[in-house]
Amino acid sequence: MQTGQGGHGLGHGMHDPRAVPTKLTRDYTFPLDQRAALLWYHDHRMDFTAPAVWRGLAGLQIVRDDAEDSLGLPAGRRELPLMIADRAFAADGSLDYPSLDPTLRERPGVRGPYLAGVLGDVILVNGAPWPVHEVDAARYRLRILNASNARHYELEAVSDDGRRLDLVQVGADQGLLAAPVTHRLLPIAPAERYDVIIDFSGVPVGSRVRVVNRLGSGRTRDVMAFRVARNATDDSRIPRTLSNDLPIWRRSDAVRVRDFSFRTGRMRGDHGWLIGGLPFDPARSDVTVRLGDVEVWRLVADVHHPVHLHLVGFRVFSRSGRPPLPHDAGLKDTVSLRPGESAEIITRFDGYRGRNLFHCHNAEHEDMGMMANFEVV
Repeated sequence: MQTGQGGHGLGHGMHDPRAVPTKLTRDYTFPLDQRAALLWYHDHRMDFTAPAVWRGLAGLQIVRDDAEDSLGLPAGRRELPLMIADRAFAADGSLDYPSLDPTLRERPGVRGPYLAGVLGDVILVNGAPWPVHEVDAARYRLRILNASNARHYELEAVSDDGRRLDLVQVGADQGLLAAPVTHRLLPIAPAERYDVIIDFSGVPVGSRVRVVNRLGSGRTRDVMAFRVARNATDDSRIPRTLSNDLPIWRRSDAVRVRDFSFRTGRMRGDHGWLIGGLPFDPARSDVTVRLGDVEVWRLVADVHHPVHLHLVGFRVFSRSGRPPLPHDAGLKDTVSLRPGESAEIITRFDGYRGRNLFHCHNAEHEDMGMMANFEVV
């Protein structure tokens, strides 16, 4: 939340009548009353979120609890937070971003060729381009975030001899799964997090395991590499049961079903991205829900849209009328809709009254109108 500008961007001349302008510094208390999880935070100034995240105003936040600590998963230096982001650089090494207004004050959005989302040609992991990390021949826990503005990845771990290593998923956006799910390919959209175990014990010492992006080409196909440096003892494990506290919501629990379309459109004479045919207006409550109610939301997309709900964990119920995909397991806060796809999500709105956002987490789409308010009463 900003101070000094009433909590709104300057770009659209819109004002939120419920925002409180202030020139003071405020302290905000945020009770972490939630499951252990890999969370992240970033600048969210209306209309100019994308260029701020591009410039690095984002970070990881790991929430832990005793139940997770007791599982015996890889820990210490064998637990690696990995923040993956693509960026573009100018010849002088500065970050290159195609803002319509380089001052980030008046006019939001990007130049025409980038309306679908800004992609970079350098892949960074924790701020380093294409890093190589030295590991033991043992299990590692990778806490992966896609912090890219718009790039989707399909991650694969490949050894020097061409063997694909299992990626054993133990957690999703909002914490541990009920049981592990094994992947060979792991799709990850902007804002999604995956908690995976990779076992280097069968990889010869001195060789490498490359993490590649099957959706990339040229250098954007490479993400990072692990070099197996030494043999080591390993007392970690992957329990068959990870968590017993995942909520079970049935369709019969839902008090209502809502439909939302995520599609391109016009916004004040320019190209925009719209939810339900409307661009974001901070003064408008788009959805009002009752505290404690269970709802099913049906989401439909024209192109790729990773849909993110603030302060709500949900389950993916179906995709285009079929069962959810293996990587949809667990409690999520972002669901990746593919072009032309629909998805149903189910959640209970518990915890906090008040106003929150849901939006596309393609950051350029978000800045160009693809955001809406929901209010819990």
